[in-house]
Amino acid sequence: MTAVVPPPPTPLPDPPPVPSPARLGVRDVLSLGAHGMRTRPVRAVLSALGIAIGVAAMVAVLAIPASSAKAIHDRLAALGTNLLTAAPGQTLFGEPATLPDGAVGRAGRIGPVQAAAEVGSVEQTVRRNDRIPAEETSGLSVYAAHRNLLDVLGGQVVSGAFLNQANQRFPVVVLGQEAATRLGIDHVDPARPPQVWLGGRWFSVAGVLGPMPLAPEVERSVLVGWDVAKTLLGFDGHPSTVYVRADESQVPAVRDVLGATLNPGSPGEVDVRRPSDALEAQQLTENSYSALFLGLGGVALLVGGVGVANTMVISVLERRREIGLRRALGATRRQIRGQFLAESVLLSGFGGIVGVLIGVAATAGYALSQGWPAVLPPLALIGGVVVSALVGAVAGAYPAARAARLPPSRALA
Repeated sequence: MTAVVPPPPTPLPDPPPVPSPARLGVRDVLSLGAHGMRTRPVRAVLSALGIAIGVAAMVAVLAIPASSAKAIHDRLAALGTNLLTAAPGQTLFGEPATLPDGAVGRAGRIGPVQAAAEVGSVEQTVRRNDRIPAEETSGLSVYAAHRNLLDVLGGQVVSGAFLNQANQRFPVVVLGQEAATRLGIDHVDPARPPQVWLGGRWFSVAGVLGPMPLAPEVERSVLVGWDVAKTLLGFDGHPSTVYVRADESQVPAVRDVLGATLNPGSPGEVDVRRPSDALEAQQLTENSYSALFLGLGGVALLVGGVGVANTMVISVLERRREIGLRRALGATRRQIRGQFLAESVLLSGFGGIVGVLIGVAATAGYALSQGWPAVLPPLALIGGVVVSALVGAVAGAYPAARAARLPPSRALA
């Protein structure tokens, strides 16, 4: 009997492929991240406020010193950094030294020297009137000067006139800016000039000078003509300070030989300085304080980052059901992680933008109040937003990872 061979079984059809999860574009991720901020606006604003304060502090700390440096640079460019001053120092026995007569003429013989002028200290006190006690000097000094002093210092007269060929032989004075303020004289009327009491007699005020950052001692002084100081005020004729303008490229060389030129017998008794160095040292001091405040701004930014992290952790706990529902509908852990990470970055970035705007406003306001040009370094503006976004990414990393690890069944329970 022939065996019946059964037909081969019909192969079952292949099961349909499991659909791969849809990829979220950048726009979708940002939209999901912004949804969390829109649903809790008050919390988002408070969290971003800490970031904004830190970024604003950092922007202001970087921009305000830059504005100050620009103002000092402009001032030095206008006044010139080629001014040198020579004053008497001390002898070997510790006694005050003196500059010899004719020091200005010797300084003019130095090749790179463009111009030189001198002032001499007069041992007299100046007062607004003769009723004020002699000891009430208001901290003002009296100097004998020549008419070329203003040109060498690069100063200007804001009211009246400076010493000239017509008035320098008469009892007239010119007031520095600070001296005029302390004496209560703000302008000069040529028809009826104000007077001050000097050396037991009245002197008419010929003019008032503007600010002189490179010669602050002149700002606090009263200037009289050289011959008048000798005749009426007992001036001995020795200069107390010599001002020298030299070629910009030769200033160090002139500085090295100036002391020996003015006083060949005792060059060590001459104190030579460059006034612009003091302004630059002032800028360095401001920069050191800026580094301190920059660190404080970084601390504020760190505190703001901790606040964002805390907000994101609470957000994950409150939105467990949302996370579970999205996972049940097919969202991957990567998508959940990207959603919360995007929310953290957007939150910090928003704070960074607000902080940059606050820092710009603070810098502009402070610079305007000081009469400085407002300088806004692009690195500070762009860096403020970038740093805040990085802080948000670091702060949101743990909450985003925690949300991604949450099982759907547990989240929906």
